[in-house]
Amino acid sequence: MATTSEVLTPLSQEDLRKMDAYWRACNYLSAGMIYLRANALLREPLKPEHIKNRLLGHWGSDPGQSFIWIHLNRLIKKYDMDILYISGPGHGAPAMLANCYLEGHYSEIYPDKDRDEAGMLKFFRQFSFPGGIGSHCTPETPGSIHEGGELGYSISHAYGAAFDNPDLIVTVAVGDGEAETGPLATSWHSNKFLNPIRDGAVLPVLHLNGYKIANPTILGRIPHQELEALFIGYGHKPYFVEGNDPLTMHQEMASTLEQCILEIRSLQHHARSTGDTTRPRWPMLVLRSPKGWTGPKEVNGHKVEDFWRAHQVPVLDPATNKQSLKVLENWMRSYKPEELFDANGTLIPELQELAPSGTRRISASPHANGGLLRKELDLSDFRNYAVNVNAAGAVYASPTEVLAHFLAEVMRRNMNSFRVFGPDETASNRLTAIYAASKKTWLAEYKQEDADGGELDVSGRVMEMLSEHTLEGWFEGYTLTGRHGFLSTYEAFVHVIDSMFNQHAKWLEKSKKEVDWRAPVPSINILITSLVWRQDHNGFTHQDPGFLDVVTNKSADVVRIYLPPDANCLLSVTDHCLRSRDYINVIVADKQDHLQYLGVEDAVTHCTKGIGIWDWASTDDCKEPDVVMACAGDIATMEALAAVAILKKHFSDLKIRFINVVDLFRLMPATEHPHGLSDRDFDSLFTIDKPVIFNFHSYPSLIHKLSYRRRNHDNIHVRGYKEKGNINTPLELAILNQVDRFNLAIDAIDRVPRLSSIGAHAKEWLKDQIIDSINYAHAEGIDKEEIRNWKWPG
Repeated sequence: MATTSEVLTPLSQEDLRKMDAYWRACNYLSAGMIYLRANALLREPLKPEHIKNRLLGHWGSDPGQSFIWIHLNRLIKKYDMDILYISGPGHGAPAMLANCYLEGHYSEIYPDKDRDEAGMLKFFRQFSFPGGIGSHCTPETPGSIHEGGELGYSISHAYGAAFDNPDLIVTVAVGDGEAETGPLATSWHSNKFLNPIRDGAVLPVLHLNGYKIANPTILGRIPHQELEALFIGYGHKPYFVEGNDPLTMHQEMASTLEQCILEIRSLQHHARSTGDTTRPRWPMLVLRSPKGWTGPKEVNGHKVEDFWRAHQVPVLDPATNKQSLKVLENWMRSYKPEELFDANGTLIPELQELAPSGTRRISASPHANGGLLRKELDLSDFRNYAVNVNAAGAVYASPTEVLAHFLAEVMRRNMNSFRVFGPDETASNRLTAIYAASKKTWLAEYKQEDADGGELDVSGRVMEMLSEHTLEGWFEGYTLTGRHGFLSTYEAFVHVIDSMFNQHAKWLEKSKKEVDWRAPVPSINILITSLVWRQDHNGFTHQDPGFLDVVTNKSADVVRIYLPPDANCLLSVTDHCLRSRDYINVIVADKQDHLQYLGVEDAVTHCTKGIGIWDWASTDDCKEPDVVMACAGDIATMEALAAVAILKKHFSDLKIRFINVVDLFRLMPATEHPHGLSDRDFDSLFTIDKPVIFNFHSYPSLIHKLSYRRRNHDNIHVRGYKEKGNINTPLELAILNQVDRFNLAIDAIDRVPRLSSIGAHAKEWLKDQIIDSINYAHAEGIDKEEIRNWKWPG
């Protein structure tokens, strides 16, 4: 095996000539994508009618990214390496697409884009064109797991891909504009979580071209010494390749990149041969090259290359301005396409030989189509961890604490393909039992006191870092390369990843519905806990269940929301989610002790249906009810049941139908639900002209949004969180938002016509209970004992 002690010789003149020619071909294709709709190889003088009517795309980072790619190709062939490439710069797809096309993999997937002149023209015309492909690395881009539609996640995706992939090196091009984002800044610390024995490696390449859309970049305008100190402080060993002369830069890049790769291999060899897991100082590379390198230096008297004007379209009006048309033609001819492509428009053989073959091609890496590598989880029977429920609503248990024992066994059985993620909250969310299977990954410093409950281990598989962005990025990179995971976080702060969730959902939807060559990948499973309804000391800042609204904005083909009412339902739901593919599953379950309602087999049946009548809590005796009491969420369920108990006590002949909803998307009309469930599945809720009191975990408008096209919608009256609360007891907080048992009972009395004349005394008693409960909470700091330990049937 090569080591860093070897003398790294410069490229031969022949290699230098070929690599520069290949790079010119990449740059030519990148420019052609932005500009050309005809005359793909410039075999006639460029005319206005050859130019696209709308010029869309980003040129600035493309030459630098292709420069990185072709030098990686050289090392892949030399050392037979497995490399995944992630393009971080915004809208940097032309470089990646150009390399995919030249490697031949693009034509294998899309045969109409063959490697000839006609195929090249189709390749050009589709770019940033209606019915075509976008200007960033969308799911249609072979070799990509990172869309880049939003900046900041490239490094975290790279590390996620490297975890448990010991033979993979992930090279990530980091845009220097992207490097200004918060998520990117925290993700540099991912190197403290990379185990040199069991994991692969990440080689970040900071692409320092100095400019964003219309401004200089911060890292591009600080002194070299300060920049170097920054990355040394992050724990990296930075190398620099800087300049603008292509031939000189090729030689420097060849030797420096090879030095980085050999250092990575040496560090891994040392760790794996000695068992030494001391955190290495991994190499990284800073590539400082001009923005829009090799493009026009000036256009209409304005500086373009090495300035922000090169960021997007360097020549703006070639179809209407003869001078601009000439600038564009001279620029594209400077790459000498006639030397690069043969008479058919195919890359000449001596240049084709520079690319690796088969799955060693970066564009054909199976890691970038992770479903091909996916192995099913080895799951034990979750029933073995169930709560024993002899009577509904008689015992209390923490749902997440029960779940933790199941997740621990999932971890034990899948020690190379399953990880648990969470922002310093695994223990807080009562998932501590997971540590019995695997502790928290930690490769930074240790202190003696860490042995006393710190749960730290270099071989740990529980990933904790106080950055939801980085955790979600790791998780996405991990699943997109074929592995499985589970993330838990506080409900109020899951909003931190709102836009990351959006991006991943869009990736999944496009992949699942439109890109048939992408194999299904494991789902993202997010457990939301530490809920709005139990923020006894955190107060108003920790009360926000609105992530569910964000989730329902996405297609039901790729997202799901589950609100299991008890621990056994949580077990069933989690087992289902871990087995699913191409979804983002959001599970809402509290960590506090809650009443348990269903035995495990009943829980399985209930969760399979997603919505169902609880006969034991109903009084309608299979007849037409006077009122339907529906609920979704653990606190919402308990308060709804308590309301039923109150109504039974005051109105013994009242016919109540009790319904619990687990799968929130089952409320959607059949025409909108991906499985086309018929209205008959929801007779109990939607096909009766009776009042429905729906007690809901989150904002009330969400239920109306999901069910607005349903029959009986006008009779549905939803109670949920209304932005009321601060430092409250659980019942007091419920009362403020009118999801408590007393307000629900009042609702039923008001909505059932025959109770209007006989319910006055009951309503008066209920109002007294509300006042008394609030006064008690303010006097004693807790709810009454009969509230804290309430059990069905009350």
